[in-house]
Amino acid sequence: MQKVLIGLVAAAVLAIAGFFGFEFYVQHRVDTAFEASFAPIRAAGGKASHGAISFDALRRTLKIADISTESAGQLPAQLKIASITASGVGLPDAARFSAETIEATDIEVSVQAGWSLAYKAPKIVIKDYSGPAGQRQPLAGSAAAKIYRSALQQLADITASSITAPSQSMDVSLPGASGTPALGYSYNYSNFALNGIKQGKIAAITAERAAFTADIQQNGRTDKIGGEMAGLAAYDFDSAPVLAMFDPARANDDQYLRIYRQVSVGTYTYSLPNGVRVRMDGNTIDDVGLRPSKLQLPQLIAMVTSMSSQGTPPSPAQTRDLMQQMASLYEGVRVGNAEMRGLAIETPQGPFSLAAVRFNLENGKIGEFALEGLDGRSPQGPVKIGRFAIKSLDISNLLRLTSDLSTPGQTPSPERLFGLLQLIDGTEIKDLVAPFKNTNSQVKVDTISLNWGQFVGPIPTKARLTAKFTSPIDAADPAQKPLVAAGLRAAAIDFDLGATWTEASGAFALDPVTFDFGDVLEASARISLANVPRAVFSTDLAQAMATAAQIEAGTVALTLRDVGGVDLFVAQFARAQNVSRDAARRAIIDSIKTSATAKTDNADALAVADALGRFIENPRGTLIIKLTPLGKVPALQLVQLIKTDPFVALAQFQIEVSSGL
Repeated sequence: MQKVLIGLVAAAVLAIAGFFGFEFYVQHRVDTAFEASFAPIRAAGGKASHGAISFDALRRTLKIADISTESAGQLPAQLKIASITASGVGLPDAARFSAETIEATDIEVSVQAGWSLAYKAPKIVIKDYSGPAGQRQPLAGSAAAKIYRSALQQLADITASSITAPSQSMDVSLPGASGTPALGYSYNYSNFALNGIKQGKIAAITAERAAFTADIQQNGRTDKIGGEMAGLAAYDFDSAPVLAMFDPARANDDQYLRIYRQVSVGTYTYSLPNGVRVRMDGNTIDDVGLRPSKLQLPQLIAMVTSMSSQGTPPSPAQTRDLMQQMASLYEGVRVGNAEMRGLAIETPQGPFSLAAVRFNLENGKIGEFALEGLDGRSPQGPVKIGRFAIKSLDISNLLRLTSDLSTPGQTPSPERLFGLLQLIDGTEIKDLVAPFKNTNSQVKVDTISLNWGQFVGPIPTKARLTAKFTSPIDAADPAQKPLVAAGLRAAAIDFDLGATWTEASGAFALDPVTFDFGDVLEASARISLANVPRAVFSTDLAQAMATAAQIEAGTVALTLRDVGGVDLFVAQFARAQNVSRDAARRAIIDSIKTSATAKTDNADALAVADALGRFIENPRGTLIIKLTPLGKVPALQLVQLIKTDPFVALAQFQIEVSSGL
């Protein structure tokens, strides 16, 4: 029995000794890991220390107090943590550390490098953590690039179900221009959380609210602005595309790598000086990708840092280089869809609102940039636009072209200026209502659409313009006074004009050409030219004019339908001559026939005059004229003939004419 008791006591002593031995071992291993992680900082001339380390083996709880580090590199930074408590800890192997919960309190990060940054978080909680037990070796490169890359690589090594911070703040101070005060920015976040962290990916990044204030300089004084965002969220973040931007081996990787599935912000409000207040109901960005071949960040960071540190404005050459880099940046970002909703701006001049802004971006091009539901004011009165869109805007090449055009002392060539047309496919406006001059009337636009393409050099050879709008008649305009006298108060215009050149045949056609003037006239036409050489589409005016002599007139087809214009014309003529409408109509018809007979004996031309007379004599009718060249008719000579003697010009064509109801 005594031996048994002695054995039990011995076992208990060994167990207790082993228990405390394990506790000592864990503390020693943690201390060793901390010292190993601090070694590179100290080796680089920095400082690193920590307070007491304790480990409760029963509760598997590790506590570390008073952690402090201070780097001594190009980007001096300080880190302070009042305490770290890890519960449910484990040491799976020599290189890994795990914990069910890690809670850090009073975290402070500060950077002083000409500019300053101060970050504070009263508490950060990490759930289900697993990560490396040591510190990575220092990385080569610029200080900023090293920090970004190191942080991303560290993220790729850890897993956690969540990281939360009930509140956190960040203050940034930037040096002002020479002789001006520094600029300050402050950010405060509430209920910030990262969820689903694994292998460099984060399933969701959210913040309930974010508030900011900033100092801005204008008109020689410093003003404060501020605002607040609610419902911030980013889904399916992947750090791999960002790491690829720091990897020279990926410099030829031309594929887009998705970094976010979606980024969204709820209500966004901020205030500006002079009583300006802005509110947005929400923003959403879908399918954000990066292309490593166009985004090598170390070079860009180095260039921007060099320019900002020289203390003088960048030279024209440096500005051009930066714009070229920015052009590549746009080519390196893909946005599947971006949408801003419910923008409202209050200004002393009046309110402004916008229902939505939408765009997408790929290969440096915006597929379409659209503004919808604009409601604002002009000096003459309120303005509303249902939709305004720019089609396929090439941002990257616009920056490159702007860079080339900004060379001091050089006048841009016509070819460069025409090159701007290649950067946009067209524009569109719908449902526009705007004041008409300084009157109480309004211009109403149903639609205006203009697009172009099929380029020869920088010149488009295909274009189309369509418009449908209603405009008040301007009584002050002498050309419009007859319409006012006839009782018209508004003109409803609907027209469609298309132009296309076909290189294989050398044909150029204006088709369709339609014009609808409300209760006045409807017209349609097809006008063609033949033997149009490619060289005529040249920015060299002398070359274009020299080759234009080869152009020949083609078939012309014209259809006019009277919907009230003939009676308006007759009534105006009657008032001017102080005669009856019947007498006025007869006088107009006689004048047409007399003029034609006096100037030509061409039967076709006389037939046109006769058909025109019948068109005026019988209102609400239709006049159809088709002109077919009687051989090769040089277009430039024809234009001169039309100016000097229209009837001789008509003699160059076979004329088919008809009229009817």
